[in-house]
Amino acid sequence: MDQAKHPVTTLAGRYGHPLHPALVAVPIGAWVASFAFDLATRFVPGSPDLADGARWLIGLGVVGALAAALVGFLDLFAIPTGTRAFRTALAHMAINLAVTGGYAVNFALRDAGPPGAGPLALSAVGLAGLAVGGYLGGELAYRYGVRVADERTQAHGYHHADKEND
Repeated sequence: MDQAKHPVTTLAGRYGHPLHPALVAVPIGAWVASFAFDLATRFVPGSPDLADGARWLIGLGVVGALAAALVGFLDLFAIPTGTRAFRTALAHMAINLAVTGGYAVNFALRDAGPPGAGPLALSAVGLAGLAVGGYLGGELAYRYGVRVADERTQAHGYHHADKEND
């Protein structure tokens, strides 16, 4: 279990500071914003810039997701195989790679102007998949403690500042 807390390589972030959770904010934010832009194109007349913005946010999200996946893959190597945490990590990875692939297709399907029903539905399904993948990522971090500092290390943050110098 202790090996799942330490990075396989410093490229994944130092002990207690994994890069994967920080990098996932890029695709999550980009894809949620792209969906909001898509919806706005349906309700705000004459808003072609929003449709263009949504397309580029999807592209940014794909690039960000690939970066997060590379670092997350390094974290996967730290988890002992045959464990529940490893199986959860594989499911997390598979779902998020499928979501990323769906968004790559979504990016390619878009033309100028508001998105059609297909790309809009693909975005909605992608966000649902992203929520499931994110839930599993939360399981890895908060339930199984993957790449989270051990409790003894965490306890240092709960000492009173005036007592640390004693």
